Amino acid sequence: MNHQILDLFRRRFACHSFQRERTIAQADLDVVLEAGRLSPSSFGLEHWKFLVVSKATDKAALQAACFDQPQVGEAAVVVVILAKTADLHPDTAYLKTHLAREYPGEALAPALANYRGFFANTDIRAWSVSQCHIAAANMMTAATAVGLDSCAIGGFLADRVKAILGIDGDRYEIALILPLGYCADTAPEKQRLPMAELVEYH
Repeated sequence: MNHQILDLFRRRFACHSFQRERTIAQADLDVVLEAGRLSPSSFGLEHWKFLVVSKATDKAALQAACFDQPQVGEAAVVVVILAKTADLHPDTAYLKTHLAREYPGEALAPALANYRGFFANTDIRAWSVSQCHIAAANMMTAATAVGLDSCAIGGFLADRVKAILGIDGDRYEIALILPLGYCADTAPEKQRLPMAELVEYH
């Protein structure tokens, strides 16, 4: 059987130091972004937006906003993944257009009613961020497939990141920050719990 996808998961690791001088080919970056775009999302709402940051000054400012984690400033590019919030209100054109695509014809009315109940009982910002993490995981795997390294940055000062990049906090939340490039260190041995400790069959 072909287990190429598992080989990618085994090869991927969190890069903590990038080669500053190496740039990324646009074609490789496009593969990573396309993997994010094609990711699954609840209700088919495509909760994400991707900001690609490549200016050294912006990366340095982001590094400071990420508790000075050096990989943010060293990476060739940093993808800031935004989670949509305002667009997810039941009465927005964005929401209705996407629901109509997922639930065409007579299926739309009950789907919208179901969504209204979900919206009223859910922390929408947290839900949207969690959906963006699906895209981020796919993007990191895609990065490995094209020979790039990555590191998921979940520690940051959201308000500072928004100020640096001019992000409208009423429309978006910061979901994750994803530095991409070529690692300066050797990949460590993969450390994971054994399957027997993680899986139960019922």
